[in-house]
Formats: sequence, C-alpha cells, structure tokens
Amino acid sequence: MEEQITKADIAACKPDHAAGAGIVAKAEAVGMAKAQMSAGRMFWLAIAAGLFIGTGALFMAYVKADLTLSFAVASVFGAAMFSIGLILVVIAGAELFTGNTLMVIAALEKKISWLHMLRNWVVVYIGNLVGSLLLVAVVVGCGVMAIKAGDNTIGNQMVAVAAGKEALGPLEIFCRGIMCNFLVCLAVWMGFAGRTVIDKIVTCMFPVTAFVAMGFEHCVANMFFLPMGTVASMMGYGSVGVLAWGGAAYNILFATLGNIVGGAVFVGVLYWLAYRKSK
Repeated sequence: MEEQITKADIAACKPDHAAGAGIVAKAEAVGMAKAQMSAGRMFWLAIAAGLFIGTGALFMAYVKADLTLSFAVASVFGAAMFSIGLILVVIAGAELFTGNTLMVIAALEKKISWLHMLRNWVVVYIGNLVGSLLLVAVVVGCGVMAIKAGDNTIGNQMVAVAAGKEALGPLEIFCRGIMCNFLVCLAVWMGFAGRTVIDKIVTCMFPVTAFVAMGFEHCVANMFFLPMGTVASMMGYGSVGVLAWGGAAYNILFATLGNIVGGAVFVGVLYWLAYRKSK
C-alpha cells in the first residue's frame, strides 16, 4: 500500500532559508556600523588587523621553516597556525580590508552609500598596510630571522615565501586572490551566525586553513610576507639575492583586485541576490 505524501511532509523537506536571511541582515547591520565609524577609530583598528594577520603569517613561517616536515603536514599545519590572524580580527575586533568587502551588501540594499563604503575600504587598507609594516620592523628588532629550524632559518623561509609569490603571473595572482577572499569572507559570513567564541574560532579555522594550504593570495597577509621577505633578503638571508620592492607592490596590487572580486562578488553579491528584500 502506497503511503500518502502530505503537505506537511513536503514542507519538512524544504530548506530553511531563515538562517541565511538572518546572516544577510547581520551583514547589513555590520556594514552600516562600519560605514558610520569615525575615520580615526577605523584607522587604529585597521592597524590592529594588520598586526594580527602578520602575526598569523609569522606563526606559519615558523612551522614551514622546518624542512623535515612532509609537504602535507607543513602545508596544513602551517595554514592552521595562520588562522590565528583572522581569529584575532573576529574575536578581539579589528578592521580588515578583505572582510570589509562584504560591506557591498549594505550598499546594494542602500543602507549605506557607495562613497561611505569606499571611504572605509581606503582608510582600512592604508591602516592594514601600516600595521603590517610596523610588525616587520618589530620582527627585525626581535632577531627571529636567525632562528633555526633544522638546516633552515626563519629568514630563509621568509625570502622563499616572498620570492615564490613574486614569481607568479598577474592572472595567477588575481585568480588566487579571488579564491582566497571567497574563503575568507565565507569564514566571516559563518562567523555572523556564531553565538559563542568557540563558534567563531571554528568558523575561522577551516576556510583559512584551506586558502593558505592551497597557496591562495591574501593582500593583507602579503603586506607582511613580501616586505618581510624583502628585508630578510637585504639582511643576507635566502639564496635568490635581494628582492625588489616593485615585485612586492605588483603582487599586492593584483591580489587586492582578486580579493575584492572574491569577497564582494562571490560572497556578498551572490548572497544579496539570493536573499534581497525586493524579491
């Protein structure tokens, strides 16, 4: 005897869109708060984010400097250590350019002006760069470049990372930038749904581990990696000679463009189209 399928059964099988709509509403509210923030507070919190992301990058370099580790272990474990950067941004509170590309949702809903969104992006971008360069100076002063991991040193590892990034072509950097911020903004997006500190830590870790392990390009991380590698090469570390500052600027430019597309379009616009109020 065939079982009758009721309307209640059909309703039970439908996906629950309330959670997604709730996250969009949270993203709008966050975007509005960021747009209304004073430029001074925005800038100081952006410096903090540059310091946080750079610290995660430094932690990763410590792990990957040990050349006795297998490729998989070094890539995944080092990437997991990098995630401390976004965890600090989300939990401690800071302004990170890549995550702020999600402000596009508030702009599309006309809750903020495009000009206010761009103001935030410019101020935060500059602050992230200042924080990253400040950390480079402090790390040099710490003398950690000479720390050995087997036959390698932290300084040699920094030069190797920077040289590898500068060897990429513009299209590679751009596409890797898209994939990077697609994952970073998904981490931030899921964090909007988190209710506890542990929730937010877990939502940060897995997407960030994925993007770092796969070698995608994050413009703020590169604001630390590339100057740090260039300075280390000037100190005599590495085997590729002195790296050029132009190579660092070129990588950061194309990574930035890719990050904007990956965050604003692949996450922000996509979810806005799915849940926009005009539907």
